[in-house]
Amino acid sequence: MPPELLRLRGISARTIQEHYKLYDGYVNKTNEIRNRLRTVDRASANSTYSPLRELKVEESYATNGVKLHELYFGNLGGPGGRPTGALYEAIVFSYGSYEFWENDFKASGLASRGWVILSYDQDDGFLHNYSADAHNVGIFVRTQPILVLDVYEHAYYIDYGTDRRSYIEAFFQNINWAAAGARFQALQGR
Repeated sequence: MPPELLRLRGISARTIQEHYKLYDGYVNKTNEIRNRLRTVDRASANSTYSPLRELKVEESYATNGVKLHELYFGNLGGPGGRPTGALYEAIVFSYGSYEFWENDFKASGLASRGWVILSYDQDDGFLHNYSADAHNVGIFVRTQPILVLDVYEHAYYIDYGTDRRSYIEAFFQNINWAAAGARFQALQGR
């Protein structure tokens, strides 16, 4: 765990430590599922129920849990503020203004059950705020995450109880825009 995650403004070290334990659980379950997939009975594969089907469904849940948490933790620990350069320009191009984008992202955080993901759509060339109700529900194909917000209760309950809005404000105070900008820049070089 990067030490700067234990010094966030408005998000306690305890919350991050407990949150990181959940992330470790997703890593362990992903490895367990992939090991079981090596030997699972494929002759009984069935779309209603089969051990193979269940492992495949849960592989997407656990693996996306790992990846989304890595992106979330990776875009924390910064000074907040606003993005600069190409990412800022892309947000304004996609949303008309930074303020409109920020308002939409925050509102999406209140509306989502799990995640808000600012993603670059490889097909239309725009940035979009997507809501995912679970690690494997609401994920859009051919999009690349730029900024990820975890809005599951475990991300804020210790510090804020049911006050998700205040947690989202704290998240914005800790965004590492340099990390988000680097993700976006990496896409531009393709």
